Amino acid sequence: MRTLLITGPGGSGRTTVAAATAFAAAREGTRTLLLGAGPEDALGPVLGDADLPGLTVRRVDADAGFRADLTALQERAGGALDLLGASRLVPEETGPLPGAEELAVLRALRDAAAPEDAYDLLVVDLPAAPRALALLALPEELRRVLRRLLPPERQAARALRPVLGRLAGVPMPAEWIYETAARLDLQLAAVQALLADRGTAVRLVAEPGPAGADALRTAALGVALRGLRLDAVVANRVLPESEAAGWLAGPVAQQRKTLDEWREEHTVHPVAHLGRDPRGADDLAALAAPVAPAVTGPVRWPVTDRIAEDGVLVWHLPLPGARRDSLDLVRRGDELTVTAGPFRRVVPLPSALRRCTVDGAALREGELRIRFRPDPELWPRTR
Repeated sequence: MRTLLITGPGGSGRTTVAAATAFAAAREGTRTLLLGAGPEDALGPVLGDADLPGLTVRRVDADAGFRADLTALQERAGGALDLLGASRLVPEETGPLPGAEELAVLRALRDAAAPEDAYDLLVVDLPAAPRALALLALPEELRRVLRRLLPPERQAARALRPVLGRLAGVPMPAEWIYETAARLDLQLAAVQALLADRGTAVRLVAEPGPAGADALRTAALGVALRGLRLDAVVANRVLPESEAAGWLAGPVAQQRKTLDEWREEHTVHPVAHLGRDPRGADDLAALAAPVAPAVTGPVRWPVTDRIAEDGVLVWHLPLPGARRDSLDLVRRGDELTVTAGPFRRVVPLPSALRRCTVDGAALREGELRIRFRPDPELWPRTR
């Protein structure tokens, strides 16, 4: 299954483009699932009465997901709650807590990738770009936190925990905590595998102009730092060149200039301005949104061996749009914290680089090149 994650700046029309993309794919005979992951039902007004064979529409229900999680948690922790004399919460009397919506989206992504669904294409209408990028970072970040709090190697001694608790005189984590953490890790791993799959790509939607160009540059940088593949940029609401007269001459020229700049760095698909808010099957067809791309390969962060020439290994991180004054690198053990603009990611070092020290870094042609010099105390010595 191919997966197309669609996002963009707020107000860019990303929901309309997502609906038009799924509609165009279904018209070509592709079994398509359109998943609405926004905070409200924005797909309904756009789709209108559109009913197309091969197109299935789902919307994330954060409220139902939160209630199901709350019920399951109380069942697993029932013994501890009874021991403490705590009263049970009634799911129908509670509302979703902060973060429940993000977890509901991750669960929907995991379920959509299940083999029994048997779709050819998954189109996801994500929230606006800043929130969408934070959402896509969650599986990796949460798994990292779980590994730090409950390391897998410490779970091997489950049978000894009661004994260790008595010897140490302190309470040990209950069994259900480890089971819950393991189950959550498996779920997050499934979503992370979907995002890293060679058939997954991100498509950014923006309206050509100064504000759209700035927002697009930032979003593209966030996509690159997460190691996601940027498929294309959809330039939405493009004015026709035939209308470049009178007061429209300025906006048309401004859009043309922005489109020329975008084409130098990205694959750009212009989508025409219909002169109205698109609604229903006819308008979605008139938009002529590009269908999903062919399956290629994941983004690579290669390591090149320059020990013979310069005595270093070089790690190449593609970060288009990054600026030197907004870059920061921090090495902590076997991890490297990379900050690029408003985004930050903690990435594990490739095995060869863990036996090296950071020797410097340079940003050239949209690529961050980090030099690592082998540590004589750790690097294998040759005769």
